[in-house]
Amino acid sequence: MILSVSRRTDIPNYYSDWFYQRVKEGYCYVRNPMNARQISKISLSPEVVDCIVFWTKNPAPMMARLPELKAYRYYFQFTLTGYGRDVEPGVPHKKEVVIPTFQSLSREIGKERVIWRYDPILFTEKYTMEYHLSAFAQIAEALCGYTDKCVISFVDIYAKNRKSMDGLHCQAFPEEKLKEFAGKLNRIAGQYHIELATCAETMDLSECGISHNSCIDKRQIEKIIGCKISGAKDKNQRKECGCMESVEIGAYDTCKNGCLYCYANQSEAQVCRTTGLYDVNSPLLCGVVTEQDGITERKMKSLREEQISLDIGSIG
Repeated sequence: MILSVSRRTDIPNYYSDWFYQRVKEGYCYVRNPMNARQISKISLSPEVVDCIVFWTKNPAPMMARLPELKAYRYYFQFTLTGYGRDVEPGVPHKKEVVIPTFQSLSREIGKERVIWRYDPILFTEKYTMEYHLSAFAQIAEALCGYTDKCVISFVDIYAKNRKSMDGLHCQAFPEEKLKEFAGKLNRIAGQYHIELATCAETMDLSECGISHNSCIDKRQIEKIIGCKISGAKDKNQRKECGCMESVEIGAYDTCKNGCLYCYANQSEAQVCRTTGLYDVNSPLLCGVVTEQDGITERKMKSLREEQISLDIGSIG
């Protein structure tokens, strides 16, 4: 299986000690967000975990303990944007903390296993197209040689982020204007030897030289683990999403980054209530198992098929 850690929260930043404890004990619990009384027991054995995909804005808290993951293959989706604390209040200073962390992680595990995410892109009176082009260029220059790929997307409005997004007074542009902007981003990325791709984007940017990307990418994973894998498209994601199926172990309403565009938090108050339940030794992230809960052991299996040819090789 492919383990997603996590689309719902920033586990590397805030809950890495919990994750390492779960790896040590070999399993975790995940509460079904659609059925609050249903809990799945997930095996974290290296025998069934083919690859781990980490999602984060700051992996610094987990980096000193990466040797504890020597039995696993993994890579990072590392979000690094040009927004300030007015949009991303919990994210450390980009130039002083986040960029050096990105560079350090890349040096440790290899640039092929650190994917830069400059997303979502939103436009306001402050965060204009010109602002984004300048910020993107500065970050791309700093990350030159530390990553091979950058993923972009334009912001989407959901029920959970509508209120905070309304406060930003985002500006909308016609598709042709967005394509022109994307083409400029692609030219900047090319200057620093970075491939630009999109994430779950409805707009076709192929004419700008930008392809659709799969964040949980079958081909990327095969290169990392050195084996062919089976696996279908993740039916739980949007139709525009090209990710292959994975097992998600995060929990909603637990991310303390506080990003205004986030769809994973209902409210700041709910995050405070949920994170108040955090126990590093609990098999459940920010939650308590009660007598009313039903725990089912989810059947897990490796997706590995066969050794791939040597001309593809392995990353890292």
